[in-house]
Amino acid sequence: MPERKMNEETMILPAERRIEVEPVRKSIRVRAGVERTYRVFTEEMDSWWPRTHHIGSSPMKRVVVEAREGGVIYTEQEDGTNCPWGSVVAWQPPHRFVLAWRVRPDWHYEPDLAKCSEVEVRFIPVDDGSTLVELEHRGFERHAGNYAAMRGQVNSVGGWGTMLEMFGKVAEGGA
Repeated sequence: MPERKMNEETMILPAERRIEVEPVRKSIRVRAGVERTYRVFTEEMDSWWPRTHHIGSSPMKRVVVEAREGGVIYTEQEDGTNCPWGSVVAWQPPHRFVLAWRVRPDWHYEPDLAKCSEVEVRFIPVDDGSTLVELEHRGFERHAGNYAAMRGQVNSVGGWGTMLEMFGKVAEGGA
């Protein structure tokens, strides 16, 4: 049987040939109710997202999350442009939020959803009134290029663990 070639249009290996990469998993317990925690993570993302974390060509002014399935996640840049970097795949307040990570391993916008990884965030109420937030960034192998480096970066200092700490402080009422 002849060997299957990569799809030249998308440069993605057929599903049976892709090597799955271990997802990045992070979690934090936030001393706030599940509704507030969900709202701060999603609709108030601009309150905790670092200004250094963007793929725009000029400094970032703010992050916008269109609060609905199919919504766009983007940054407004100081030069007046908007820079999309995510799409809302699942919007299930106050328990689940999934976004398509529309960022290539070279930190530019990825227009092809088939080449995007995804980030799922679950908000689990705890008996004491706090919320367990579980984040999973998965599907890195869908990206063309050096997706292992991207996985390493989002799993290192300044990546999702650091971002969850920043988010947790805001969600708990601090700055």
